Amino acid sequence: MRPLTLIAVATSIFTSVSAFAQAQPERLEFRDDVPIEVYLSLLAQVAPPARDGAEAYLAAFQSRCGRAMRTVELRRAFAEADGDPTLMAMVRASHQRDAATLQRLAAQVSCPPRS
Repeated sequence: MRPLTLIAVATSIFTSVSAFAQAQPERLEFRDDVPIEVYLSLLAQVAPPARDGAEAYLAAFQSRCGRAMRTVELRRAFAEADGDPTLMAMVRASHQRDAATLQRLAAQVSCPPRS
C-alpha cells in the first residue's frame, strides 16, 4: 500500500471512531402494546418480588397521581438508566417483605407532569 493511501485510510478510521465516540446514546423506545397484566405476569416468571414491587408501585402511582400507570410507563421505570430508584427500592422491600418500607416508599412515587 502506498504511504498516501495508508494515511487516507488511517484518517478515515480515526474520523469514524471519533464520530462514534462523540455520538449520543439513543433513547430507548418502548411501545405501549402489552397489557399491564401480561407485563406483570412476565415479571412474576422472572422474579416474583419484581411483580410484587411493581404492583405496590402501581397502587401508589394510582393513589398519588389519580390515574392508572400505563404499561409503557412501567416498562420505562424498570429499564431506563438503573431504573426508577423508588420502584427498585419497592422491589427490594417486596423481596424482604418489609411492609413499613413499602408504605414509606409509596409516598415517594412521583407523578409525571401533566401534558
